[in-house]
Amino acid sequence: MGLFDFFKKKDKTVEEHEALEKGLEKTKDSFFSKISKAVIGKSTVDDEVLDDLEEILVTSDVGVTTTLKIIERIENRVAKNKYLNTSELNQILREEIQALLEENNSADFEQFNYSGKKPYVIMVVGVNGVGKTTTIGKLAYQLREAGNKVVLGAADTFRAAAVDQIKLWGERVDVRVVSQGMNADPASVAFDTLQSAVANDEDIAIIDTAGRLHNKVGLMNELTKIKNVMQKVVPGAPHEILLVLDASTGQNAIEQCKQFTQATDVNALALTKLDGTAKGGVVIGISDQFKIPVKYIGVGEKMTDLQLFNKKDFVDSLFKQ
Repeated sequence: MGLFDFFKKKDKTVEEHEALEKGLEKTKDSFFSKISKAVIGKSTVDDEVLDDLEEILVTSDVGVTTTLKIIERIENRVAKNKYLNTSELNQILREEIQALLEENNSADFEQFNYSGKKPYVIMVVGVNGVGKTTTIGKLAYQLREAGNKVVLGAADTFRAAAVDQIKLWGERVDVRVVSQGMNADPASVAFDTLQSAVANDEDIAIIDTAGRLHNKVGLMNELTKIKNVMQKVVPGAPHEILLVLDASTGQNAIEQCKQFTQATDVNALALTKLDGTAKGGVVIGISDQFKIPVKYIGVGEKMTDLQLFNKKDFVDSLFKQ
């Protein structure tokens, strides 16, 4: 199985479905317990129920903008059908969230076409602590397992432990790492990585970058420099700029997404640590607000718990009783 076969994988295995459902348990339990309390003693979906539902969605980190869209859709259905009982609310909510994601986001990841791009270059961005290095390691493992030759570029030279961490992941997943050590020029590391990827006929190059946001102009300049240098070796690189966000930070993840999308041309998102939070609603808000595909979600500690994101599977797991 090659790179493109891996990216076109359509169906999750039973184990992957179980991991997804387990990873969303905290969000689901919190979400449904709040909805249950909101409809106690109610026979119909009235204004009070809708007000409570709005509060539930906002506190589940769906975000105000996306919440208002969902509430408006449900209000339209209530007005159209005249009478909706509260027992139908979960199904209605499920359908409207599914419809919103289908209408307002790009196609699911497996539908993208990457043929003819070798090496396929992924530049990974994100603040420190979001699980960026772990995501790179797990992604490298899965791509290698799928039969691809992968190289990692240790271009996060700003933080003392970053280079060592990426090297450890390289050893762990049996993937080559190109590094120049701490305080090296990140663009130089990226350049060397791509040169060696071409020389070694490797399929994918994953470039780590420094995870700081304190100076947006400085970040923008650095990332632009890295991109420009890479394009001298591989025209069109990077093909993917993957922003890693920690789902457990809720609205902070949305703010980070705003900052990074202003600083560089992010075209893919990875949301980590869904298994450790009740704030999984942030996936819905980010998908809707930024129109950038969520391509990966992290739902556990295992190598295979970094999953390709599928909107239908996500909503089905979130609402599974």
